Amino acid sequence: MTKNLSERILTSLFLFVILSIGIFINKYLFLLLLIASSLISFSEFKNLIKKSFKNEVKLINTIQILSALFFILFVYSSYEIYSQSPITIIWIISICIFSDTGGYIIGNLVGGKKLTKISPNKTIAGSFGSFIFSLIPLIFLSHINEIFNNFPFTQLIIISLLLSLICQVGDLLISYFKRKAKVKDTGSILPGHGGLLDRIDGLIFVLPAAYLIDKLIF
Repeated sequence: MTKNLSERILTSLFLFVILSIGIFINKYLFLLLLIASSLISFSEFKNLIKKSFKNEVKLINTIQILSALFFILFVYSSYEIYSQSPITIIWIISICIFSDTGGYIIGNLVGGKKLTKISPNKTIAGSFGSFIFSLIPLIFLSHINEIFNNFPFTQLIIISLLLSLICQVGDLLISYFKRKAKVKDTGSILPGHGGLLDRIDGLIFVLPAAYLIDKLIF
């Protein structure tokens, strides 16, 4: 567990640093990172779908078209959030990182009842850990950036928990396809995580959801 956890944490930090560089140095670099990550993830998802449904050509083509459109939405919504406020997208990405890390740590330390058959390694305790850890970025960033003072703290807590929930659901959705395809990971590009899609499976749902929340609430 210790070795795998170390790899997961180091990989998460590495990705976070790359994203931070893209966010703060140049908006076009950030857009390039978004497009590159989407193309890699889409490629991994295509392979997953082909293994999941094998000879069902029409279904495979339909899912691929819908997923391609979704990844376009992911790029668009991510860039829009970034254009409005770079610190906001760092907060959202951090929620997913901490949610994933909290679920892994608490799930392994506490164990207990399984959350669902879709992903046998996930536990109720791990899900609870994801919610708790998802609040850490808000607590930290609210002390170093005044933008968070413009909104009720309770509202920001609710949004953090909601985004953590979406992150976990997104993770379970990709896990469903992996289980159906009978594979452990979507790829092997990231140590401790497998494919890139294994790492951002929650994020690709969270950022479009955050964009919609922003439009509906703020």
